[in-house]
Amino acid sequence: MGEFTCNLKKYRQLKEMTQEQLAEKVGVRRETIMRLEAGRYNPSLKLAIDISREVEAPIEVLFIFDEE
Repeated sequence: MGEFTCNLKKYRQLKEMTQEQLAEKVGVRRETIMRLEAGRYNPSLKLAIDISREVEAPIEVLFIFDEE
């Protein structure tokens, strides 16, 4: 089974955004952002794209799934 890595927190903080601010911008609850940052939630493609645009980072850098 592969391992999921989420670099969202790093890029969100670089944009000086709170979890609440990002959640509001992409239309989800803060808890969803918390779960993403903890690696406990796999985003839909639409959510991944929306987040990528907000934090100005490529999807493949934000969300990494290592299959091994």
